Amino acid sequence: MKDISIHVAGLMAAAARTAPKAGGKDFLEIVVVSAEADLKAIAAKMAEYAPKSTNESFWLRDADNIANAHAVVLIGLAKRVAAGYDCGACGYPTCKEFLAARSQEGGAIDKPMGYSGPHCAMRMMDIGVALSSAAKTASLLSVDCRVQQRVGAAARALGIIKAEVAMGIPLGVYGKSPFFDRKAAPAPGH
Repeated sequence: MKDISIHVAGLMAAAARTAPKAGGKDFLEIVVVSAEADLKAIAAKMAEYAPKSTNESFWLRDADNIANAHAVVLIGLAKRVAAGYDCGACGYPTCKEFLAARSQEGGAIDKPMGYSGPHCAMRMMDIGVALSSAAKTASLLSVDCRVQQRVGAAARALGIIKAEVAMGIPLGVYGKSPFFDRKAAPAPGH
């Protein structure tokens, strides 16, 4: 079943790559992770982050998902770019002002256990559409999956994906999906 999951992960990456994007411009980074050592490393990083977070049990629950996944598809924003629409959703009146503020010392944040930011809202939507396209592909092929935020932060910290913001989709073929009807793992000592 792992071979099937890895094959589907490739199809999910293709679906993410061909998903619609703002202005028809592709700034996504897409990585398929299937090596057991890499999956275990991501899960270990998530477990390491757990006690430092405000949601320890959720980090541990998601780490368990990654440790038992057959593969993970990571999707992130490869470059910090603006769509050029001057929509204001980023909090700045124009894309030029957003990019200038983002480039200034202190204009950007890089949150441990998370991402850098702020980012163009249109480019964030690009990631969302790509994630949805990838998850739909897995669903159509009857492969269990779930979009997760924490896996992207851990993979980013490990350098598995270079994107400043990334999310992931663990997947596999199981008799019952481990990605839904999950209970948050109790935090150690609780």
